[in-house]
Amino acid sequence: MKILIQMDDIFSINIASDSTYKIMLASQNKGHEIFYYTPADLQYHSQNQQLKAKISKVKLEINSQNYCQIIEQSEKNLEDFDVILIRQDPPYNMNYLTTTYLLEKLQKKVLILNYPQEIRNCPEKIFVTEFENLTPPTLISSDFLAIKKFHLEYKKIIIKPLYACGGEGVVMLDEDSPNLMAIVELMLKNYQAPLIAQKFLEEIKDGDKRLILIDGEFVGGITRIAKKGEIRSNLHIGGSAEKLIPSERDLEICKIISSQLKQRNLFFVGIDIIGDYLTEINVTSPTGIPEINKLANIDIAEIFINKLHEKLVRFKQI
Repeated sequence: MKILIQMDDIFSINIASDSTYKIMLASQNKGHEIFYYTPADLQYHSQNQQLKAKISKVKLEINSQNYCQIIEQSEKNLEDFDVILIRQDPPYNMNYLTTTYLLEKLQKKVLILNYPQEIRNCPEKIFVTEFENLTPPTLISSDFLAIKKFHLEYKKIIIKPLYACGGEGVVMLDEDSPNLMAIVELMLKNYQAPLIAQKFLEEIKDGDKRLILIDGEFVGGITRIAKKGEIRSNLHIGGSAEKLIPSERDLEICKIISSQLKQRNLFFVGIDIIGDYLTEINVTSPTGIPEINKLANIDIAEIFINKLHEKLVRFKQI
C-alpha cells in the first residue's frame, strides 16, 4: 500500500508516546510505502479538480535522535495514493474542518480514514450523546441559568469546553463552589462556543479507561490514573497508565456503539469510560497505542495495518 498520512509536523512529535508514529513504523515494517504532509500543505485546484500537497516520503527509525529521514519531497496529487489517514491533533476548529471538506472530494477515489464527513458529523463530546443510555447526565449550553440549574440538580459537576482536547479547560465544581458564574463567563469568552456540563462521577478515583476500537472491534485499552490532587488523568499532564482488564460493561458499550462506528466508517476510535459510563468518543486523532502495547504485550499498530489492508480490499471492490 501507498499510505499517506495527514498529521502535524513529524519532527515535532515524541516517538515514545505518539500513536501515529507507531502506525507508520508498523506500516513500514510490513513493506508499505509511507508518506506524510501537514494540513497547511493542502491545495485545491478547481481548474483540473485536483487536490495536491507538498508530500514527503519518509523512512523511520527506532533511534530517538534520528527517527525520521525524508527520502524525497515533491508536490503530488493525493489521488495517487491508496490510503489517506487523517491523524493531525485537534484543536477541532475551522482549519480542521476545512481539511475534511477538501478531502471529501477524493472519497470515491481514495480510501480516507476516518471518513472526513463523519469526523465533521461526530464532534467527540457531542457524538457521545447519540447513546443517551450509556452516558452520564449531560448538558450542552451557553446559557448560564441552564448551567446553574444543572449544577443545583447534580451538586457536583464537571464543566469543559466543547471542542478542546487533552483535558484542556476541565473544571470540577462541588456543591458549595462560589465560582460557577466566573468560571462560566471566562470559559464562554475564551472558547467562543457552548460548554458541556456533566454529573461528576466519583468512579474517576479508580481511573479513566481508554479503549481502542478498530473497524468497530475492541482491540485493547488502558486505565489512566490521575496524579494526586488532579481530576484529569490525561497522560501528557502527568496521569499514569495501568493495564486494563475490560469489564462486562466496557465490552457491552463497545458492542452497542460498534454498528454506528462501522456505518459511519469511523475506522480508528478511542472511547473514554468512567465507571459504567461512556464519556467521550474520540474520532480525530485517538492516542494510547504505545502504552497499550507495553502493558498488554500486543501490537495495536500491527492490528491496525492488517485491518486497514482488509478495508482497502473491500473499498476497491465497490
